Order: sequence, then C-alpha cells, then structure tokens
Amino acid sequence: MAAAVTAASLSTAVEAQAADANPAADESATSRSAGTGLRVGAGQAAISIPPSLLPLDNFTTVHDDLCVRILLLENGSRRVALAVLDLTSISAEAIGAIRAIITEAAGVATADIVVTVTHTFSAPHVQAASSSSGAAQYVEQIKQAASTAVAAAVKGLKAARVGYGTGKCDVNVNRDVLTADGWWLGTGETGSSDKSVGVTRFDDLDGNPIAVLANYSVQSSVMMESVMANGDLPITADLAGAAVRHVEKQYGGDVVGFFLVGSCGDQSPAFRSKRYIIDKDKKWSQVDAQDAGWLLLTVQGERLGTEVVRVSETIKTANGGASSPLALVTDSVTVGTTASGHPTGPAKTYDFTPTGTADVPIWVLQVGDGAFVGVAPELSTDTALSVKKHSPFPHTAVMSMLEGGSKNMAEARSYARITYEAMDSSYAQGAAETVAAKIGDLLDALRG
Repeated sequence: MAAAVTAASLSTAVEAQAADANPAADESATSRSAGTGLRVGAGQAAISIPPSLLPLDNFTTVHDDLCVRILLLENGSRRVALAVLDLTSISAEAIGAIRAIITEAAGVATADIVVTVTHTFSAPHVQAASSSSGAAQYVEQIKQAASTAVAAAVKGLKAARVGYGTGKCDVNVNRDVLTADGWWLGTGETGSSDKSVGVTRFDDLDGNPIAVLANYSVQSSVMMESVMANGDLPITADLAGAAVRHVEKQYGGDVVGFFLVGSCGDQSPAFRSKRYIIDKDKKWSQVDAQDAGWLLLTVQGERLGTEVVRVSETIKTANGGASSPLALVTDSVTVGTTASGHPTGPAKTYDFTPTGTADVPIWVLQVGDGAFVGVAPELSTDTALSVKKHSPFPHTAVMSMLEGGSKNMAEARSYARITYEAMDSSYAQGAAETVAAKIGDLLDALRG
C-alpha cells in the first residue's frame, strides 16, 4: 500500500518531473515559485469526428460534440491539471498521450494530472490505436482537442478566487428495482439517491467567472442504446454535456463548465429514451422512444444546468492567496476481488467467486476549503454519502471514473440483493467500505 504524499514533498517531485519532461518547464517552475496566490486557467475543445470516420464502434452519426475540458490550478510552486473528457471510458494509451500533451504545454508533471470522463454511454469506446485505423484516427482527434484545450487554459491563467455552494436537483434516480426474477434495472423511486449538486466557481480578481464545476451523481445515459427511426445510433455528450452547455451558454465568453460525475453506479437519469418498464406482476421489458428521446435529454440537461447556475450565482468567491492551499495526494488501498460477470437479466442466486486482491488508486485534490476525491470504479450512492458525511472539509466532491474508469464497486447491500452493480463488479463485498474508510483517513490527514 502506498503511503500518502505530503503537498511539500510532492511539489518538489512534481517540478523535477516536469523539468525532465519539458525543458521549458524548469523556467516556468522557477517563475511560479517566486509568487503566491491562486491562479486558474480553463480551456475546452470539441473532439472532431468527421463523417469519414463513421461508423465507429457502431455509432453512425454525431448529434452533438464530445469535448475535452482542461482546468489548470496553480498556487506558488504548485501546479496541477484536471482533464475532463466527454467519453464513456478511455484507454491507458490515450491517457498517457493526454498527460504528455499537458506536460509539454503547461509544465505540469504527469503525477499532477488528473484525467476523468463524464461517462456518457453514447460515445465510441477509445480502443488502442493499433487495433484499427479508425481507432487510431479517433485517438488523434482526442489528442488534438486536448492540445487546443490546454493551450487555451495556459493562455488564460490568471489570479483567481474560489468559492463553493450546494444545490439540489431531481433528475437522477436509483436504478435498482425488484422484479419477479430478482433485482434488476429500472426506476427505483424508493432507493438511495443523492440529489445534491456540488458547485465550485473560480473567478478572476474582478469577480468574472473563469470556470464552473458541477459534481452530481448520475450516469449520462438518457440516449444510451436508443436507435433513431432511420436506424442511426447517434453520438452525444448526453446529460453531462447538455447540463454543461447550458451553464456555458448562460455565462458566455470564455467561461468553461466542467461535469464531475459522482456516485454513478446505481444512479441513472430519471427519464431515459430506451427505458425499462416493470409491470404489475413485476415482469420487466424495454421500450425505445427513439427520436422523441432528445426532448427528455434537453429538459433534464436544462434542469440540471439551471440549478448549477442558480447555485453558482449565490457563491461568494474568496481570496485565493497563500491561505488557500492547493494539494494533490495519491494513494491506494488493497481490496478483495471477485470474478466479474456480464449480467443480461436478474438473478436470484449468484456465485461471487473470490479471485484475490487488487490495489485501488485514490486521488484527493484540495483547493482551499474544498476537496475533490475520486477513484476509477463507479461508486454507489451510499458509499459517496458516507464519504461526504465523515469528511472534515466543508465542501467535498466525490467522483467516479477517474483514470479512465472501471466497472462498479457496489456497496455491501448490493451483494445481498444480487443487483446488477454487484454482478457487474470485479470487487468483492466490503471493497467499497474499505475504500471509503481510506478516503476518510486521507481527508483527515490533509485537513490536519
């Protein structure tokens, strides 16, 4: 198990790595160490998917752009980067390429770059570039978007203030429902669901917004697997993209919105185009609204985006000087593993066969009085709520899908119920609780 890294020791290592990776970073690090105070820059760019690249991973058309958004944070000699991509998941190869691009352009060491996805299910999977010419072209388009986004973030770096707020939005629902054949997917109105919307706003010293971050627990799956009347399977940034576009439209100019997906393992949009229906006898089926699904996406994205803007407008950003610490700590914890299944329907019995152990990486980013904690697996609501409840920080965002994401890490109750999340997981019962406890230790240590 790796030991937690202090901000001071990590800072030294980070600057050394950045200088080795990019000679220009050595000069950049020296100039940064001479000053104090929070500086922030944000940039975004669309991932171009030309018609010649389609069909790609069975997707045949582009409804709205997938984007790469990059946030740079600096305080004195510390500089970290957060890259958020409108993708389902992302390969290690592509993550490495994105890190190299950010290091080259912004002088941020690879250890200080956090990469995550919004987990839209209506985006082509990012395969190894060697798997096909289409996959290679797709990776190149992602890299080009990352280059454009980080260049804009570097250009826009300026002295900044930070503030936090929390709202509430009811566009998510627990997706676990009891059927005649066992627990399955649907609209679990009585299940656990975190309706809170965590909002972070960065302003320049004149009070003009630079970036708005929204943390919400939901999969972006309104249009997942929904096939249009003409047979098209469209690419879309889905709920995360619609919400963020609403935020960016409201603020206009160069303000960049970020969607940080929370505990998405057991949370789906309240209304989906291709949805599950449970009848009075608890039998389940699926129906597809096809083209009518776009209205469901528009309305829910607008509703979530409206609440983000409302909360953002109540935030009073505070001085981001030396009293506003910036730290990125990484660690890991060992958990039990089990054979991952591929559930296609509910089950009343299931063999969760132990397969050994695995190390689960954890990221904790502190910006002033706020903390952003995350892991690769899709966490469940009860896990995230437990982390928030015990966090010593007044503002804590819990994130899933870091480092490209991985399958579900269900809470203990899911294994007893034999839910989709438990069957779909490669982590044994108790893993989520172990991870939550470790995150709590890291937050306590960071808060001091």
